[in-house]
Amino acid sequence: MSDFAEFVPPPECPVFEPSWEDFSDPLGFINKIRPIAERTGICKIRPPEDWAPPFACDIRNFRFTPRVQRLNELEALTRVKLNFLDQIAKFWELQGSRLRFPHVERKILDLYQLSKIVSSEGGFGTVCKEKRWSKVASRMGFPPGKGMGSLLRSHFERILYPYELFQSGATLTVSTYWPTHREIKEPKTLHIFGSVPKMVGLEIVPIPQIDLYMCLMCGRGDEEDRLLLCDGCDDSYHTFCLIPPLQDVPKGDWRCPKCVAECSKPREAFGFEQAVREYTLQSFGEMADHFKSDYFNMPVHMVPTELVEKEFWRLVSSIEEDVIVEYGADISSKEVGSGFPVRDGKRRLLGDQEEYANSGWNLNNMPVLEQSVLTHINVDISGMKVPWLYVGMCFSSFCWHIEDHWSYSINFLHWGEPKTWYGVPAHAAEQLESVMKKLAPELFDSQPDLLHQLVTIMNPNVLMEHGVPVFRTNQCAGEFVVTFPRAYHSGFNQGYNFAEAVNFCTADWLPMGRQCVAHYRRLHRYCVFSHEELLCKMAADPESLDVELAAAVFREMGEMMEEETRLRKSVQEMGVLSSEQEVFELVPDDERQCQKCKTTCFLSALTCPCSPERLVCLHHAKELCDCPLGNKCLRYRYDLEEFPSMLYGVKSRAQSYDTWAKRVTEALAADHKNKKDLIELKVLLEDAEDRKYPENSLFRRLREMVKEAETCSSVAQLLLSRKQRHRSLEYKIHTHTHAELLENVEDFHERAQLALADELPDSSKLQALLDLGGGLDVELPELPRLKQELQQARWLDEVRVMLAEPHRVTLELMKRLIDSGVGLAPHHAVEKAMTELQEILTVSERWEDKARACLQARPRHSMLTLENIVIEARNIPAYLPNVLALREALHKAKEWSAKVDAIQSGSNYAYLEQLESLLARGRSIPVRLDPLPQVESQVASARAWRERTARTFLKKNSTYTLLQVLSPRVDIGIYGNSKGKRKRVKELLEKERGGLDLEGLSDLDESYEDACDPATVVAAFKSKEQKEVEAIHSLRAANLAKMAMSDRIEEVKFCLCRKTASGFMLQCELCKDWFHGACVPLPKTGSQKKLMGTAGWQSNSKEAKFLCPLCQRSRRPRLETILSLLVSLQKLPVRLPEGEALQCLTERAMGWQDRARQALATDELSSALAKLSVLSQRMVEQAAREKTEKIINAELQKAAANPDLQVRDYSEPSIVSLETTPRKQPRKTPLVPRSLEPPVLDLSSPAKAQLEELMMVGDLLEVSLDETQHIWRILEATHPPSEERFLQMSKHLRERAIGMLSAGLSTRAVARELNVNFFTTTE
Repeated sequence: MSDFAEFVPPPECPVFEPSWEDFSDPLGFINKIRPIAERTGICKIRPPEDWAPPFACDIRNFRFTPRVQRLNELEALTRVKLNFLDQIAKFWELQGSRLRFPHVERKILDLYQLSKIVSSEGGFGTVCKEKRWSKVASRMGFPPGKGMGSLLRSHFERILYPYELFQSGATLTVSTYWPTHREIKEPKTLHIFGSVPKMVGLEIVPIPQIDLYMCLMCGRGDEEDRLLLCDGCDDSYHTFCLIPPLQDVPKGDWRCPKCVAECSKPREAFGFEQAVREYTLQSFGEMADHFKSDYFNMPVHMVPTELVEKEFWRLVSSIEEDVIVEYGADISSKEVGSGFPVRDGKRRLLGDQEEYANSGWNLNNMPVLEQSVLTHINVDISGMKVPWLYVGMCFSSFCWHIEDHWSYSINFLHWGEPKTWYGVPAHAAEQLESVMKKLAPELFDSQPDLLHQLVTIMNPNVLMEHGVPVFRTNQCAGEFVVTFPRAYHSGFNQGYNFAEAVNFCTADWLPMGRQCVAHYRRLHRYCVFSHEELLCKMAADPESLDVELAAAVFREMGEMMEEETRLRKSVQEMGVLSSEQEVFELVPDDERQCQKCKTTCFLSALTCPCSPERLVCLHHAKELCDCPLGNKCLRYRYDLEEFPSMLYGVKSRAQSYDTWAKRVTEALAADHKNKKDLIELKVLLEDAEDRKYPENSLFRRLREMVKEAETCSSVAQLLLSRKQRHRSLEYKIHTHTHAELLENVEDFHERAQLALADELPDSSKLQALLDLGGGLDVELPELPRLKQELQQARWLDEVRVMLAEPHRVTLELMKRLIDSGVGLAPHHAVEKAMTELQEILTVSERWEDKARACLQARPRHSMLTLENIVIEARNIPAYLPNVLALREALHKAKEWSAKVDAIQSGSNYAYLEQLESLLARGRSIPVRLDPLPQVESQVASARAWRERTARTFLKKNSTYTLLQVLSPRVDIGIYGNSKGKRKRVKELLEKERGGLDLEGLSDLDESYEDACDPATVVAAFKSKEQKEVEAIHSLRAANLAKMAMSDRIEEVKFCLCRKTASGFMLQCELCKDWFHGACVPLPKTGSQKKLMGTAGWQSNSKEAKFLCPLCQRSRRPRLETILSLLVSLQKLPVRLPEGEALQCLTERAMGWQDRARQALATDELSSALAKLSVLSQRMVEQAAREKTEKIINAELQKAAANPDLQVRDYSEPSIVSLETTPRKQPRKTPLVPRSLEPPVLDLSSPAKAQLEELMMVGDLLEVSLDETQHIWRILEATHPPSEERFLQMSKHLRERAIGMLSAGLSTRAVARELNVNFFTTTE
């Protein structure tokens, strides 16, 4: 089906290699090459060889979701064909037939081409009538004869002709004489026969028979076997009545012409879908390399770029082959970071990163350089001022487009395989648009702005055939590609690569920008920013403008003001009378867009009171609404009288430059009679340097002319001095004897002959001879040859010195020496040295390429392979950076493997932090490390265990780490915010240096082998446990001592907030401090959720146990859950500080559990538990009786309220007596009877002290144990009511409140003064 010819590459675009001087001024250099480069639309810039910015993206955290590209849907003509075939297939599917594409001459017939050719020949009827089918076959490329025309006619008539009739609307012609079966309204199951009369007006019309189904074309219902029933709407048609008629009844579902009309609905706008998978750079690179190597069946770096290019254009033009690729395009560097080093304060710049972060060629800096227009836009426009990143793979492409606002763009390829570009110059932009619209009108009919969507590509060969000039280039890593204003460009990636692009605008762009806004206005396309606003903003601050930019702004402002004056005058002549000033820059862009053309208004707009939210630009004043123009209001930013003053600043800034430029132009163009003096030219040059005029072509020409003039002046001075020298020579000859002069000349001649006869030139000897010859003041014939030999000798000396120090022999130095040696005169020593140099250079380049390929290889090479390469390259007498990098990588790989072996073979497992550090190092080494997958697996399983343990222990939004929760507390008695608290805990830890810090075990030093011994860890934990118990004893004593200060209770600090007592307060059962009900979460009871409100908790405070957030730091899982975590931990070949802490915590909990069980097993406590069980049983029985009574009572009340049941007497005294007051107290814990107030048990002092000590230690454990509940219930049954302790503490506050109330203060004032809540403190 594809008639694709082999792709012919377009001509190459210009390539520029700036010197360091040119490279120092990016926009100046681009302006310098613009006259040449804009002829091709695109150009390539190779930076100086030493300019190599480091890649600054955070590779680990770089994640992106690419776009999915189906290659044969990108190309315009192929997509038109696919759309056409899709419509044809859908049409026949709705007709109940499945389309099978016919084969002609062993190729699938191109139905789209056949349809187009027949249409161009006049249509099916004309081609048949005039017998042009042979011509159609010839135009399609089929050989003459073989009945090809008849074959094409039969295929067209069978497949395409019915579709074309449907498209023309002929199939929808329906007879209107007979009513449809819907109009008859007869059910399908009802059959009426006979001559039943029916009324039509006043006449009785006998109808002999009514058919249930009638053909909508002929109105008859006969020949039912040829009658088709539509599966969509139930309309009926004869097969022979359809246009064209059907030969047979379709086998599948059939749709009538009306239902098939949905086939002609416009298609959705074409666009790229997002991929489902999110990639990292590594995973995308592996996928991309695997795809390319599989597709071409060879290593990725060995596939020629020409082959990839031809294959790409073959695929996009093919209908049969469906290749899908992915492209990470338009990734904002603001979200994931730029590939260039940037000064963002997030990370420290090291080494030469500072230089590249400040470079003008850094794409983060280029849009905001002094000469750039975009620097005057305050907002960060993504893609224009903020660079976008592009991660490509083989065949991923970017389609034909021009930049927003026709701006410049610059693209830098950081690394990877080349990117192939195609460009069309600006003067041919409209030509390209017209060709694409001509060749694929169907696409532009449904999407008029198709070329702005970046989704359509067209073969450059097709464009070139229609006269569009196209140029190409291959952008390699480290190279820039610049596109010029309104230059269409497209391209594709040769393989896995990473590029970065941004827009910029210079002074020469301003006229193009204004034309672009007018173009957008005609297309009704939204602007990215307001061009008028940008000009006015630059004019408002002329001193910040580059002088060349100021001159351009002055010219553009004049054009803009002239047009604005004309538009306002036109609107006033229409009848608009009212006007109002509006500061448009304060209005959001989407609220000041013209309703008609979508242009962002700034200088003026027109509004109407009928719809204040709508406005139009003055170009569309008549399009706003139908109201009279006199009702409308002109809103303007500046009055016309303000415009001249706006121009003054930029004019004065630009005028000095224009005057200077005029004088320089006259000086450079002066004829022989009007040439300027050198001093005058120097004054002009100094003036330009002082005023910092732009380094443009005029500036450079002036500098070159001054330099040339100075050189001419110097030569003239030299010639004058030589003339004087010859005069003195005559005097010397007369004053010296002829014999002496001849003797000197003869001596020089002999020494020169000997020097020239040397096999190896001696530079010192030759220089001495030249000095001697120059002092004789005689023209000597040997001097030119001696100078020539001196050049050769010096070159050989440089080669000899270089080869003596191999570490200084770089590829660049060898190339420079070879280039300089080529210009020397022939000499056997030079030729020999050149051969040696060339051989070393060839070998060095080959090994450098080999080493670079190894460093970039995916998958990575083994250490053995790389070691062989390094050993072979060791004897090359040159400095090879890639080989050295390979050697360094190999050294790192060996070190890494040795450390892994040492850790794996050690007596103890390694800590997770050690393995994570190793893993990070291993991933950065470009060598295949066999233990790396094992380390990754170990780290992943350890992290998963830690996360699972954290979910088990940590509360939601907990401020504690898992290690802190599992370890004994070191912050007992420390209050305040989390930052201050962490500081004080750190100070505490510094005082206690004797303990083991589990959070610092990430070092890989071997000295940690002993320090991290499990016995040492356990001993450290035991020490911390003892300190924790001592600290909690001290804290409890201090907090209980507060209760003795009731007379000065307002001075005592309580709670987390460390404020005085107020309102409802709870006492922590562990630390014994008091906490405000509003500062801490209320506890849960055994059978209820968290109690709501202070009143609810007061009524249940006897059965709820409260631990403050400082004492209960975790969820406190059950011991069984912890044991399952420990089982999982034992399977890990990794040590975690959290795991060891959990083991120590478990051992401590089990030890406490054993002590608690032994205490509860004593006679005194076992009898106490038995007594509580009996009381609990009684309480359960009492609760059951109360529940039964409540149910009976409710039933009696229902019966009393029912009048139908009042005849019966249910009011016996025995039943009425069952009604009791409902209980208000919620159910208590099973072991404490609620009919009795505690204390209900009386224990001996030793037993009670033992239980309280056990209870305190048990509450310190971040584990839930049944024994803690048993002990708590026994102690609760022995303690007096806790409310009494609270009331004693609040007594002093109540007395003060009563005194203040007696003095006449209001209740609210007293509450505010004492910070109390009377509901909870007064009784």
